Amino acid sequence: MDLDLQNYSVRTDLAIESREMAGRGQQQPIPGVQEDVEEQDGIRITRLNVMDEAGAQQIGRVQGNYVTLEIPKLREGDSGLQDRVSYIFAKEMEDFIRKIGVSPNAKVLVVGLGNWNVTPDSLGPLVVENLMITRQYFELMPDQVNPGYREVSAIAPGVLGTTGIESSEIVQSIAEKTRPELIIAIDALASRSLERINTTIQVADIGIHPGSGIGNKRRGITKEILGIPCIAIGVPTVCYASTIVNDSLEMMKSHLGKDTAQREAIMGMLNSISEQERLQLVKEVLQPLGHDLIVTPKEVDKFIEDIANIIATGLNAALHEAVTPDNVAAYTH
Repeated sequence: MDLDLQNYSVRTDLAIESREMAGRGQQQPIPGVQEDVEEQDGIRITRLNVMDEAGAQQIGRVQGNYVTLEIPKLREGDSGLQDRVSYIFAKEMEDFIRKIGVSPNAKVLVVGLGNWNVTPDSLGPLVVENLMITRQYFELMPDQVNPGYREVSAIAPGVLGTTGIESSEIVQSIAEKTRPELIIAIDALASRSLERINTTIQVADIGIHPGSGIGNKRRGITKEILGIPCIAIGVPTVCYASTIVNDSLEMMKSHLGKDTAQREAIMGMLNSISEQERLQLVKEVLQPLGHDLIVTPKEVDKFIEDIANIIATGLNAALHEAVTPDNVAAYTH
């Protein structure tokens, strides 16, 4: 019987990981995908442009632009590094907003997706708590608003299981009333790499599907649905247990190196089958037992708080011209 191995593909919401998996074993660039990589003081910036449908199919991502910041040492709690990340994130967001044609005075609605009561899923609400919200001043006392600030509002709509309402429906209703010219949605994601958990920030101009981090893709917050440009900001906070087991087997295989006899003796059949087939086997073992868990680091409370502050501080600088990246740290709540 032929199996559909697509159901057993490695679970990731990061475009950079999809690009890595699609390009594995290839030396040539992937047609339809433009990639630019830059290193800045311990921060790796990868800009991906999925230019056409052929490129989108190659890497399994929607056509659009993706910027990924990787900061391997972010979990060490270095405040100086966090300030540098906020600075670079602010600059990348400024460029991103400018490239999609949003003016410096455009009204912005920020949507913090996620569940306050579940720490790995609380990123969106935590970012909203630390944002510089200005819409009330523009509504009540517009003559007293200094130049360099734009109208920013924010909402943390909760989750479907708590409200009974799709987040996209809530956002659409608010957008119809307040008429923002840009929506920025923030959510937790899933990664295939433990090293990228809570150390990576992805920005994309394709919008977002609430619940994507745990595989619950529903009605999206996208330009196609809402009629407004939508930027998605995501941080991987979880990883599937099956992915961890599969990666552990791959690391074991690599550790055994070129000693084919020893590798065959230890790995057996697992040494010769493809990654997708191996992942299929792992899931078939774990899922009936209820063991294909969603995993997050035990220090997730601190990690989430730190990265939420980084994103909020960077957004404050990117959205308000009066708040420059040079003094971005001064606006951290």
